[in-house]
Parts: sequence; C-alpha cells; structure tokens
Amino acid sequence: MNKLQRLTLNGFKSIKAMDLELRSLNILIGANGAGKSNLISFFKMLNEMMVGRFQQYIGMSGRAQSLLHFGPKITPQIEAKLEFEVENGVDIYNLRLFHAAVDTLIFAQETLSFLETGRTSPRIDQLGAGHQETKISEAVQEGKQTARTLKYLLDRCRVYHFHDTSSTARVRQSCYIGDTRWLMPDAGNLAALLLKFRKDSISAYQRIVGTIRLIAPFFDDFVLEPDASNRVILNWQEKESDSVFGPHQFSDGTLRAICLVTLLLQPEDELPELIVVDEPELGLHPYALNVVAALFSKASLHTQILISTQSSSFLDNFDPEDVIAVNREGKESQFKRLNPLELEPWLDEYSLGEVWEKNIVGGGPH
Repeated sequence: MNKLQRLTLNGFKSIKAMDLELRSLNILIGANGAGKSNLISFFKMLNEMMVGRFQQYIGMSGRAQSLLHFGPKITPQIEAKLEFEVENGVDIYNLRLFHAAVDTLIFAQETLSFLETGRTSPRIDQLGAGHQETKISEAVQEGKQTARTLKYLLDRCRVYHFHDTSSTARVRQSCYIGDTRWLMPDAGNLAALLLKFRKDSISAYQRIVGTIRLIAPFFDDFVLEPDASNRVILNWQEKESDSVFGPHQFSDGTLRAICLVTLLLQPEDELPELIVVDEPELGLHPYALNVVAALFSKASLHTQILISTQSSSFLDNFDPEDVIAVNREGKESQFKRLNPLELEPWLDEYSLGEVWEKNIVGGGPH
C-alpha cells in the first residue's frame, strides 16, 4: 500500500510550521479554531491544484491573504513537502508558493524527486518557477516516471465533505450514469457509482446495502433505473413495501451515513490512496457513528485515513496512537500525536473520549 508517510507544511493559514508523520489511521482532535480544518483544507487545495483550478481556489478562498499565515506582510510564502512511501523507495512532491500581484500565489518552486531504496541521493525533476498552475501534468506528458507516479498519488488524496444534504444538494439530484471515475467530494455521483457497483462489483454492493440496513432498519434496497437521457437518481424501497421513494425522503443523517458507507465499502482496488473527511459524525445517531468508526478502521487496512472530529464517543472507537491532538498555541496550530504509554494510568479508569474531555491529552476546549 502506498502511503503519505510525512507532511511538512509551513505558512498555511494557522499552520506556521508543521512536520507530521502519518500512520494508516489518523484522527485529528481539537477545539474550534485549533486548526484541524485548516490541515484538511490544504488537501482540498491540492485536489483543486491537480485539476488545474489552483487560481480559482485562491479566489474562492478569500485570495492569498486568507491562505498565508496572518497575511503576506508576515508570511510571504507557503512551503509544503509530501513524502510518499512506495514499493521501491520514497516519492517526494515539494512546492513553494510566493505571494504575487493582485493578491494571488504563484509557484516559486515545484520539485519532484524519487529516492530509491538503498540509495543516498534522489533523482530530481525541477519544474521551474513563476507559473500559476502546477506543471506536473506537463511533466507526465514528457514521459517523466516520477511525475507520473506522484500525479497518480496526489490525484488520489481525496477530501470528502458530506455536510450539504439540503433539498438542492447534488446527492439528492440525478447524475449521469457514466460519471463513475471516483466518488465526488460531495457524493454528487453517488447513484451512478452504486449502479456501477451493482453491475460490476455485486459483493461490494451487497456489503454496502447490508451495512445501510444496520444503520437504517427500514431500508430494503436502492432502485437505480437510468432514464432515457442516461441519468439516474438515488431512489429506494422500504422493507415490506412496493412503493419507491426518492432521495428527498432520506433524512439528512441517513443520507450522510449512506455516503460514508459507500465511500468506505467500495471495492478495495477503487479506494483512494488517502481518504480525508472533516467531522464525519455530523448528524449521525450514536449507533450509526460506531458502525462508521468501525468502517474507517477496516478501510485503514487497505488505504490511508485522515479524519477530524469533535465527538468524544466517536473517538472511543480508536487507539491513542491513531490520534493527533491539535492545539492553538498563541497564533499557531500545533500537532502532536498521543503517546499511549503516557495515557496508560488514565485509560485504566476512563475511555479515550473521557480523557480528552478532561483536557488531559490537549486538543480540548479549555
């Protein structure tokens, strides 16, 4: 399994300086404003960058002054290094973004490198400086192997945000049946993806349906029937009923649970390399939350997981070494992985969530 083993990030929002080693399962805890969502938004920026929408992302995020740590006068640049453990070594993506005219960011440096196992010096590809969008796709077209591998890995560090379950949310609308490359960040193509699984991966589809029945006992199955324009909507049936219901008749919590279950139980070969989810507990019943937590743990055997949470009951489902406490120290976010040995005396009497609520591990509201 390829893995993002280390992330170094400087000058991004509340993150002045961070050097974080990542495991297969990583749970961020912290008070409001500590910086959890800022780390997740960095991966969102990467998603937009990899599809050529970096400048659009900057504009929609409040321009560069909102992305640079306390603005360009204090922090004129953002630096990031992502180190991926691959089968025969380490692939590294290094970027430096500098503040430029009209309050935007441009690449001051973009570097790809590969350090083969057993070697001391990496193979380096410099992609230049002064460009507004990443040049990694150009390097792929030029046949550079490191660029091809890193583009694949960066494309598959996927951020998911299932908070919008309003009546106009895309997950409640119809979608094109061919839109099945991967689950969209807002699950806007959920119906198409489930239809694909039912045709091509029936065991995965049955696992998804069976797990949804645990969370929503009234649910029987999806009714996924493309219309004449090759669009499909998330229709479904209730147990012991012939009536067909539409996606607008799912509650917000049930719909979010369905999105999470589908994300985590899709076929293993279709899982992203890194799944990033902000506050998956929103709107979920405690039982559903425990089911989803177990799915995250199981999925981490096949892919890498990064979650932020503010739920102590959700936290109870994980081990201390999986947890990273995020604290706001002055104007900076600090990230520290919990030490199980230090917590042993407390965990003899309290659950991990209770220890967090007592503000013993940091990342608390006090």
